Amino acid sequence: MKRSVSTLTMLATTACLGSRAEPGRDATGTHGAVTAGHPLAAEAGLAVLEDGGNAMDAAITMAAILAVARPHMNGIGGDAFIIYYDAASGQVYALNGSGRSGSRATRDAVRQIAGDVDAMPEIGPTSVSVPGAVGAWATALARFGTQSWAETLGPAVRLAREGLPVSERLSLDIAAQADKLRTEPPAAAIFLPNGEAPAAGSLLARPDLATTLARLAEVGPQEMYTGETARTVAEYVTERGGFLTAEDFAAYEPEWVEPLSGSFHDLTVYAMPPNTQGMMLIEVLGILQHLDLAALGWNSADYLSTFAQAIALGVADRDSSVADPATMRVTPEEILDDTRLAALAARIDPISRVPLTAYSAPDDHPNTVALMAVDSAGNVVSMIQSLFHSFGSGLVVPGTGIVLQNRGSLFSLDPAHPNYLMPRKRPYHTLCPAFAMRDGMPWLAFGTPGGDGQVHTLSQVLSNILLFGMNPQEAIDAPRMRRYPGDRLAIEDRIDATVMEALTTRGYDVVARTGWTAEFGGAQAILIGHDGSPHRAAADRRREGWALAY
Repeated sequence: MKRSVSTLTMLATTACLGSRAEPGRDATGTHGAVTAGHPLAAEAGLAVLEDGGNAMDAAITMAAILAVARPHMNGIGGDAFIIYYDAASGQVYALNGSGRSGSRATRDAVRQIAGDVDAMPEIGPTSVSVPGAVGAWATALARFGTQSWAETLGPAVRLAREGLPVSERLSLDIAAQADKLRTEPPAAAIFLPNGEAPAAGSLLARPDLATTLARLAEVGPQEMYTGETARTVAEYVTERGGFLTAEDFAAYEPEWVEPLSGSFHDLTVYAMPPNTQGMMLIEVLGILQHLDLAALGWNSADYLSTFAQAIALGVADRDSSVADPATMRVTPEEILDDTRLAALAARIDPISRVPLTAYSAPDDHPNTVALMAVDSAGNVVSMIQSLFHSFGSGLVVPGTGIVLQNRGSLFSLDPAHPNYLMPRKRPYHTLCPAFAMRDGMPWLAFGTPGGDGQVHTLSQVLSNILLFGMNPQEAIDAPRMRRYPGDRLAIEDRIDATVMEALTTRGYDVVARTGWTAEFGGAQAILIGHDGSPHRAAADRRREGWALAY
């Protein structure tokens, strides 16, 4: 029997059947495992597996729950990317669920609205691109799932209808965005009841979203692109001065793409190709595998400096090159050529701080959710979805509960850049789900929120597991570093102070961080068991991640 939402709420704070990840200890189970950016999503995913659904069924159920449970980070007004390992064929598939800019989107049109600007507005109607998540859910489910569309959306409909239990973290996150929300009355009416963020322990009612989700479940996913919902959203964006039309929604299609892959020691690591920064993950790992990281000593000054330099090299290529593939001027194959990566690795000096190339980064917007699932047949999903900024563009479509993303803000207004704004073009994306194989078998599904810092987190967590023998939860709990422009390193203060002093002596601007903050991502991972060995699932206490196995 399927668990109700009220049961899920109870189980989110208590022990459950199977195993739950705890500090330093994975959730383990031989049948299946899930991890998600909220306890209710993980519980719903585990229930799907226990009821006979497969990994894709569980993933789409979790994705829909997350659209309700993390309303400022993701939703049906955002985008999604999926990597899927199909056990029957042994193949790895990748689905690009990012939407395109509107057919009226041009540099001149932006300037007519925003003035003589040199950069895209970060929020507001001009930053809205077509939301791709619903199409991605439906396309992935139709190809690889076993449950119906309505079944997978059912738990999310019930949660939105009954109300989301507000955690302390969610209350604080909404309060931090109160000024942004107050500029948009439809958003404030939902997320600032009585003019303030909902208190921890209260219920956040989402009746409009429940109605929209129920309509999607009944009519089908095309409702989001050719139905009444699509027309309502397009008309509202147009009314507010944005660039989307009903025809732009109708033209949207998710795209099955060839995943990028590269070596990291004895692993083959898979990531999304452009328009995402997946290329940077493969590049950074490809550089690092030419260096003896283990000999440098885990989280030593030399080790962290090496990571910082590899990240700077990867960012330089990402920022100059990654865009919609149709407008890129170099190919990922050229960037990831192993001879080139070896030459880049040779430029790294562990005792140096030199970034070697220009390094830039957008303002940090770590508002994303990741989720993974593995089932008893060995199918694996690594998935990520997001609105980009907290509450995306800030626009909430009246009567629908849909928060619209602001991924269009990542376009460039420089005509010389490959990510230059053009009609019906996919923007550069920070989202970076990942998957690794070993000896031809699935080995690790992993991912993290964290905007620009996703590759920083993923490369360190993967090294912790592969090179230093940590279990996934230990690897995620371990303190880590994040590099910023200007030779600035944010480092969690659980790393020895002498290491930070050594990096400061080399000229880095070291900033120590206390506590478990979202600045360093919210990593999640499932180490996949074989031949009776258990799956090992883990989630990050820096966020509201939750991992379960049975």
